[in-house]
Amino acid sequence: MRSIWKGHIRFSLVTIPIQVFSAVESKSNISFKQLHKEDNGAIGYSKVCKVCDKKVPYADIVKGYEYEPDNYVIIEKSDLDNIKLKSNRVIDIEAFVDIDEVHPTRFENVYFVGPNGDVATKTFNLFSKTLKGSKKAGIGRLILRDREDVVLVTEHEGALIMYKLRYPYEIRDIQNVPDLKDEDVDEAQLKLAEQLVASLTKKFENVNFEDRYRDALLELVEQKVAGKEIINISEAEEETPVVDIMAALKKSIDAAKSKGA
Repeated sequence: MRSIWKGHIRFSLVTIPIQVFSAVESKSNISFKQLHKEDNGAIGYSKVCKVCDKKVPYADIVKGYEYEPDNYVIIEKSDLDNIKLKSNRVIDIEAFVDIDEVHPTRFENVYFVGPNGDVATKTFNLFSKTLKGSKKAGIGRLILRDREDVVLVTEHEGALIMYKLRYPYEIRDIQNVPDLKDEDVDEAQLKLAEQLVASLTKKFENVNFEDRYRDALLELVEQKVAGKEIINISEAEEETPVVDIMAALKKSIDAAKSKGA
């Protein structure tokens, strides 16, 4: 595993050399390239001006911010350089919080954090055990790729997990979701629904996370490479008619019980 960032975690006067690793395995993703149907040539992209309809070389492309419809202010590279934050290679822990207070919508990218060298092991373990014992997570700031991000650091299995957090302004207001209404529900239906939830409850580690689409896609690619005939094995979903809620809940509970038997 190759680190993507090396620096320090610092809280108060304690400084810990660390290295950061991406927690996501991107190599497992399946991607496609666009090809010319006639000769399988890779498709390139040309930058074309929508005003003069001419191809524009990279050197003639500038960044513009649209402050009003069709009105732009040009932002030069030198302008961006003037506000670029210089990384000091330090994650300063500004506060400690209960991780339960952080809403799931705030989480973005996830990283693993480990000590950088034997000299860091002792203080790294001290920090991770402190987080584990206190059941707290540290909030700090990290400059990665010229942008400052707020990060949350928490202990996990002797290491640290670091989440890049979204800023509050990036999250939409859930109350803007249409047709939200607080209406009373039938108590009998609610009890059956809760019973259904209980019958389907299991540990998170026991949930099946098989990526069925990815598996099917890999099988399709293998068949294509082998020159085999592709057979459609997917089943069309039939529209389920609206049924009596009580009957549907009772039937669902019976089905869940039979699966668990």
